[in-house]
Amino acid sequence: MRLHDLAHARSGDKGDICNISVVAWDIAEFPLLERELTAERVQQHFGTIVAGPVHRYVLAHLGALNFVLHHALGGGVNRSLSLDAHGKCLASLLLDIELPD
Repeated sequence: MRLHDLAHARSGDKGDICNISVVAWDIAEFPLLERELTAERVQQHFGTIVAGPVHRYVLAHLGALNFVLHHALGGGVNRSLSLDAHGKCLASLLLDIELPD
């Protein structure tokens, strides 16, 4: 199953850092998200898009995880040669990650 079956996400950017929050649709599914959606797994999923470390913050009372991706935007909006260097689209990419059933 894909992450988007269990959660929704929102992302933003500041400079060369992208912030992605993942929130479970149903709090009962949060333990699966917490177990499977590690910082390492997120870093692996994005591959070379994220050149720096990924930090994960757990907000269990909200059924949410927050990921901070460093060096993820090609130097930031003003420095990147990418057409869309904003972190806003990275939440959609993360929701495609495959999770075990």
